[in-house]
Amino acid sequence: MASESEYRTGLFALGIELDGEGHHPAAWHRAGHEPDRLLHPETVRTRVHAAENAGFTFATFDDALNPGPGPGGRLDATTRAAFVAATTSTLGLVPVSAATYAEPFHLSSQLASLDYAARGRAGWLAVDEPGAARAWGATARATPAEIRRERVDAVEVARRLWDSWEDDAVVRDYAAGKFLDRDKLHYIDFIGETFSVKGPAIVPRPPQGQVVVFGYGAAGTEGIDVALVSGITLPEIHEAIENARAGGVSRVLVDIEVTLDTPTATAAERRTDLDGHGDPGSTGRLSFSGSHAELTARLTELAPIADGVRLHPAVIDEDLPVLARYVLPALLRAGLAHRPVPGSTLRANLGLARPANRYVKELAR
Repeated sequence: MASESEYRTGLFALGIELDGEGHHPAAWHRAGHEPDRLLHPETVRTRVHAAENAGFTFATFDDALNPGPGPGGRLDATTRAAFVAATTSTLGLVPVSAATYAEPFHLSSQLASLDYAARGRAGWLAVDEPGAARAWGATARATPAEIRRERVDAVEVARRLWDSWEDDAVVRDYAAGKFLDRDKLHYIDFIGETFSVKGPAIVPRPPQGQVVVFGYGAAGTEGIDVALVSGITLPEIHEAIENARAGGVSRVLVDIEVTLDTPTATAAERRTDLDGHGDPGSTGRLSFSGSHAELTARLTELAPIADGVRLHPAVIDEDLPVLARYVLPALLRAGLAHRPVPGSTLRANLGLARPANRYVKELAR
């Protein structure tokens, strides 16, 4: 059973998306560095450390094999998360990784390794990527239902593989010449429509037991711990939250795009300048533009109905400092949010219990 320190309810989680230069396709125009610095590791590290120092619960790193508007290239999201894992201590690290066409055995191993590198702060935003078949040398799935089924199966396989080692399977008994207890490793014997996996995993059970799995509420909630929901209007967001909760998701967070007043320009001025360099179109997410005080009030309004938010800065280099200096301190002072402490896991900071190992439960019956 989880201890009180591992499982806390009533937490309002604060997440931030740190991919590229920001959610606006012309964000590069206002970035605080030369374009060639986007792929420099120091840029990733600086932004992640700024988000952690501000008190964010987690950061996500978007990814795709078929880049659309925005950066023309990027480092693999899991690689970026692993790069900053050892130099952070409280921030949850949540890379996007498409389950479509990928080998779930290798994907689960990467995520388990990330959880070890981050000492229990790894997450996984599992998404569909229907246009990636060619990159994988695979046959394209014919329907959205087939693509969704493969993602659901991949999440299920990852969860089984994370449980395929019991927590105390590793014994490291040098005198006896024994590294692990083979009776505490289990086959998962999964057979799906497009792949099968025998197991067990090649990486011991992650520190969190299960890496926290994020997903988009509109894409289905099977196997998801945290749903990210969107809506252009508040009634749409209310409906999306209710649908995710009805699907059995433990935590529901709202995606919000933010453009904030800065010391040198208002949000409206910044947005006009950005739109002049590229049309952002509609992402279907709630969009906020205004002062830090107004954003704080908006988040306070959302707190009673949602378990948190994920913020998408228009320009990371401009909006993140305002969030760090004004918005998060106000939420922390009000007791709405809580700063993660070193040694805590992402699960604990999201109010999620550490799950029991399914195979141990089966054997105990």
